[in-house]
Amino acid sequence: GETLDIAVVDIMRDRERGVPRYNDFREKMHLPRVASFQELSTKHAKELEEIYGKDNIDDVDLMVGMLAEEPPVGFAYSDTAFRTFILMASRRLEADRFFTTDYNEDTYTPFGIRWVENHCLKSVLIRHLPALRDIIDKHDDMFAPWPPPAIGEC
Repeated sequence: GETLDIAVVDIMRDRERGVPRYNDFREKMHLPRVASFQELSTKHAKELEEIYGKDNIDDVDLMVGMLAEEPPVGFAYSDTAFRTFILMASRRLEADRFFTTDYNEDTYTPFGIRWVENHCLKSVLIRHLPALRDIIDKHDDMFAPWPPPAIGEC
């Protein structure tokens, strides 16, 4: 019968593991520090000030800051999150043996290699979410924000 706030659990785990706070992380990524809650998020500045305290912008947790950041036009998520994703994705591709030395027919089979090379995120989404085909087919970039569907469209 206990209530568990999963968002709080994630924040506490980050703190316990020494994950840098939002501004410290941005600095480590060679991005400018954010000077105020208003600069971080015009939409959520008041709530963030209430939670962290008026002059405590450097106390903002990393995930909170990345989710509060307003994404650039045409992006589904924040600039800081995007830069992190690009770094991690490229390093993953370079380091994962299944994308490098073991990307061959012995590991994947000829059928498996053809499947990987002839599919993309869009086709995978349609395969697993066929009810969304009409919506997914309208978009070329699966990472771009999708407009909300018309009522009854899904």
